[in-house]
Amino acid sequence: QVQLVESGGGLVQPGGSLRLSCAVSRRTFRSVAMAWFRQALGKEREFVAGITWSGGRTNYADFVKGRFTISRDNAENTLYLQMTSLRPEDTAIYYCAAKEVSWSLYLPGPETYFESWGQGTQVTVSS
Repeated sequence: QVQLVESGGGLVQPGGSLRLSCAVSRRTFRSVAMAWFRQALGKEREFVAGITWSGGRTNYADFVKGRFTISRDNAENTLYLQMTSLRPEDTAIYYCAAKEVSWSLYLPGPETYFESWGQGTQVTVSS
């Protein structure tokens, strides 16, 4: 199991940008596939984006395609979510999640079971 700590959330105006970070405290960061989820008040948690161990493949929920970018820096043990063109409906707590894998091409998705979760960071989009 890994420990995950998100940061970078905050209040932003519609149309603005934020970059979330997820610091991973595990020596072998390379062997984990990772993802971002979010949960708005009164709603179920939903998948936002996923990335392979190597970072070479990504996938996104339809509602963030073209606006959000998931990436990772394996040298820094950090996962990122660059969010642009933010909308009020993007307001939520954002969580990073990790799954230990043995196959570098494994691409996590909405149905993936993740062993580790961060505590979340609040993103509020409002004027």
